[in-house]
Amino acid sequence: MKLEKINRDATSSMPHYMQIAKNIRTYISENNVEAGEALPSERELCLMTGASRVTIRRALDILAEEQIVQRKHGSGTFVLPQISHLGSNLRGFTSRMHTHNPQAIWIMKAYGTPTTEEAEILKIRLTDKVVRLGRVRLSDGQPLAIEHAVVPAVMLPELSKITQSLYQALETKGNKPIKGTQKVRASLANPTEAGLLSIDENSEVLRIERRSELQDGTPVELTRSTYRGDCYDIVMNLENTQLS
Repeated sequence: MKLEKINRDATSSMPHYMQIAKNIRTYISENNVEAGEALPSERELCLMTGASRVTIRRALDILAEEQIVQRKHGSGTFVLPQISHLGSNLRGFTSRMHTHNPQAIWIMKAYGTPTTEEAEILKIRLTDKVVRLGRVRLSDGQPLAIEHAVVPAVMLPELSKITQSLYQALETKGNKPIKGTQKVRASLANPTEAGLLSIDENSEVLRIERRSELQDGTPVELTRSTYRGDCYDIVMNLENTQLS
């Protein structure tokens, strides 16, 4: 692993150890470093970055807390696999992350009325009641995504019965989504998103819009999410259907 020396930026309020952590994080992401690969030793990182061993350890502690690397006593520091999601799978966050201790911090859980755009997408009237759900989604205790969902109120049980999984709540009313579409685009985190996701402002994020339906085509949800780009991948299965 080749890391450029990180010089202190006098104009930046970011501590040196955070600059080092960001540099390593970016390198891992941009160079597709494989899971299980060892980082240079603390001594080597000191030489590469011009930082003290205490500073290097603080930087590695940040990456370990973010589940980007794993520190093994006596062995070194190793890159952890990124969380990946099969793009063709219609599953909720809780189901996708069942092996990563999924949790949620609620930002909003309330009734309201739809905007003109939401009413058009969900095929409801402007006077119909919707449920607005806003939360930060965590994986293994670390913030991974910010999720905002709008669902027709008739599709869901009362608010107090909506807990971890939106799709489980929908299923209790017989409204489990069967099909849908998902749009993904790359973006940069704004200050609010950076604070909620514990990342730097302007860090890479994925913006995902999901629209799901019942089997008969009745719209169920409109969910817009912001995922951390440094620890979440979307994997797509490809098939050549054109005859040669």
